[in-house]
Amino acid sequence: RVQLVESGGGSVQTGGSLRLSCAASGFPFTFSDVSMAWFRQVPGKDREGVAAIYTGGSTTSYTDSVKGRFTISQDHANNTLILQMNSLKPEDTGMYYCAASGQWYLASPLSATKYDDWGQGTQVTISS
Repeated sequence: RVQLVESGGGSVQTGGSLRLSCAASGFPFTFSDVSMAWFRQVPGKDREGVAAIYTGGSTTSYTDSVKGRFTISQDHANNTLILQMNSLKPEDTGMYYCAASGQWYLASPLSATKYDDWGQGTQVTISS
């Protein structure tokens, strides 16, 4: 059974940084073949794809609002997905979720419908 456990959320001021981690386990295949992503959600809105990594970690995709500020990566040795978030803004506030897909290639990597497994989320709050 796939398990995804997020950590690293918290409260910081505008311009600050946070590093989110997602510990993954239970995949029926090697971690490097798993496509993964970070999504965020605020109350009353749909879950938004923030960043994705797929094709064995060689391809990344970001939503426009975080390009140049966020970096997604995979630590294959520790089966961990990482999201480094810099220059944070109040609009980055939300619950951040880690997601995984057994597909090696994703045509729409920031679409929530492409992912089969989800973590419980970690809260990120940015104050102005």
